[in-house]
Amino acid sequence: MLEKYLPRIEFDSYEDFKENYRVNVPEDFNFGFDIVDGWAKEKPENRALVWCDDEGEEKTFTFAEMSRLSNKAANYFKSLGLRKGSVVMMILRRRYEYWICATALIKMGVIIIPGTLQLTTHDLVYRAKAANIEMFIGIDDDFVVTQIENTVKEVPEVKNIMLVNGHRDGWLNLHDGMEGQSEIFERPTDDQRTHNHDIMQIYFTSGTTGMPKMVCHNYMHPLGHIVTAKYWQCVRENMLHMSVSDSGWAKFGWGKIYGQWICGATIFCYDMLKFHPENLLAVLQKYKVTTFCAPPTMYRFMLQEDVAAYDLSSIKRWCTAGEPLNPEVVRKWKEFTGYTIAEGFGQTESTVLLANFPWYEPKPGSMGKPSPIYNIKLLNNDGKEAEDGEEGEITVAVPKDNYPIGLFVGYYKNTELTDEAIGSGIYNLKDVAWRDSDGYYWFVGRHDDVIKCSGYRIGPFEVESALITHPAVVECAITAAPDPIRGQVVKATVVLAKGYTPSDELTKELQNHVKHNTAPYKYPRIVEYVAELPKTLGGKIKRAQIRREDAENAANNAK
Repeated sequence: MLEKYLPRIEFDSYEDFKENYRVNVPEDFNFGFDIVDGWAKEKPENRALVWCDDEGEEKTFTFAEMSRLSNKAANYFKSLGLRKGSVVMMILRRRYEYWICATALIKMGVIIIPGTLQLTTHDLVYRAKAANIEMFIGIDDDFVVTQIENTVKEVPEVKNIMLVNGHRDGWLNLHDGMEGQSEIFERPTDDQRTHNHDIMQIYFTSGTTGMPKMVCHNYMHPLGHIVTAKYWQCVRENMLHMSVSDSGWAKFGWGKIYGQWICGATIFCYDMLKFHPENLLAVLQKYKVTTFCAPPTMYRFMLQEDVAAYDLSSIKRWCTAGEPLNPEVVRKWKEFTGYTIAEGFGQTESTVLLANFPWYEPKPGSMGKPSPIYNIKLLNNDGKEAEDGEEGEITVAVPKDNYPIGLFVGYYKNTELTDEAIGSGIYNLKDVAWRDSDGYYWFVGRHDDVIKCSGYRIGPFEVESALITHPAVVECAITAAPDPIRGQVVKATVVLAKGYTPSDELTKELQNHVKHNTAPYKYPRIVEYVAELPKTLGGKIKRAQIRREDAENAANNAK
């Protein structure tokens, strides 16, 4: 399959990869027809999806079955009046029906919007009105059902609500509707045919401030994820790849559908209701997963278990993305598995931008090197390209005549915001990093997260990395807290490991630990202990929320 899209698949070195990687983009590429149906014709018995849940239910779908079921779903959706340009939101957690519905809707040209289970009525009303959502597809969950039903009362333009499991008054049921539908869904040739520049998917950014933006990806976006799957995650045809993600996150698109199926990998999905590290480790052992990707937090919590008691030898590639991974976690994981976790970096707006690719050994704590499909530069405060060792904001060149495949193409129905983001020919991520003399990139923090204290600029990640090496710390967030004398001081918000309790003695110990593991001026003058860190729906730490709450408390105390 890859031969259809890549003139070259194998490369001798990273330099060869960066210089010579190319994607052949066919006219009117459609992931549903060209990839899912393509594998169904080429290797129909290859496994597309292996799925299990906490209740012990298991299902396996071949590409032939996924093609057939998505055609039945497409015919059912068509009977409900959905057509090219219609907008549907799916709130399906990790249910196997997500892959069936997504493939069907992509074939039809219907714009899909993934949503997480945490979305409230307020969130859904905003999304329904902003994107003109015509239908919600959800799971039979009391909270999800209530939020959607409340939304429909406020947004009558929503024509249908559907469950993929269970039956409720006023709700359609996916499986009932698919019953009796034709297993053939011909590729449209009229005005319903999809084109490369049509909008295929919208993500609402979770954000830490302001209303969520609607990030648009077109029909070429899945091809950008070949790099994500083949060259970063190193997936293999008909072998199990697991990325831990709810279907409402952009990480799902990164690791659980597009690049993986283009490469012919079998997606493994564990539909866990709640993350328990011991359960995840047991599942990895039982199903003999081959490649694996999870957020840094999950690695940290798995290390609180007896990792050595599980046979994880089937996994030949470990990856992470979403937040920077502290070097101490990388070191410990390698002790147990023999493999260095390969970090990757990107956004909801992109495919993988920087990653640790297989031609070189990852440096623990580094994001790796640039993907070949992006022209990445670090720009300093003067707007010039940063030298090695100098901090700069990560930018991507976005020339109109050679627009990067996989990168978002704008914000839905907002030309002003789109022009501001990419109209200049440069997309600025507002993330600060630096590059070492070997070409590795190192994350410093969001532009707004960098702390300015007593004349010093302090990146939160370097302090977090020092603090996480203490055995008492599972995870932490470093932020700037208001100080009447210094303006700002470093604050650590800490989640403690099992067996540790907050105390003045522990606080002093953690402060001294940071002083001994990085420059002393970076130590946290304030340490706060919490049960969990505030995070976005995408799993990223809400440092802006911590800063805002500290500022409000400081203002109230000053009254």
